[in-house]
Amino acid sequence: MWPVFFGANATRCLLLLLVAVAALAQTASEKPNVEVRRVGQRLACLCGCKDSVATCAMLECDRSKPAKERIAKMQTLGYSDKQIVDAFIRDYGMAIYLAEPNAWGWIVPYALVGVGLVIIWLFLKKYRKPKPIAEIGPMELDDPALEKYKDQIEKDLANME
Repeated sequence: MWPVFFGANATRCLLLLLVAVAALAQTASEKPNVEVRRVGQRLACLCGCKDSVATCAMLECDRSKPAKERIAKMQTLGYSDKQIVDAFIRDYGMAIYLAEPNAWGWIVPYALVGVGLVIIWLFLKKYRKPKPIAEIGPMELDDPALEKYKDQIEKDLANME
């Protein structure tokens, strides 16, 4: 009984160990390191999405996965980032190159918001002018209708006290 139990348990342990090793044995494309992602950010994925090779969200992308593996392989051979990017440009053309973001890309949206606010302020300033009160001339205090109301108010105030 003991050898049979030990053999089945050993088989289970071996099977568990094999599954654990297979789970840890990931390729460079499934879990790319920082260097692969750094170079992959500079290359457009050619699967049709608008992402880079490093950020392509398509599962098992047939374009980004081999590109990541090629980047990792070229890095292990000692190629620099520029040499890797140049090799991809040579093979796929300039359409694959994604330039690094610069200050212009950050300034433009905020500058456009500022220009829009200035335009709105100028529009409101031009069309929201307060209308001047028309000149009606000096007011006469000796108006007979006003005297009648004044007398009535004085009588009412006297009756209140």
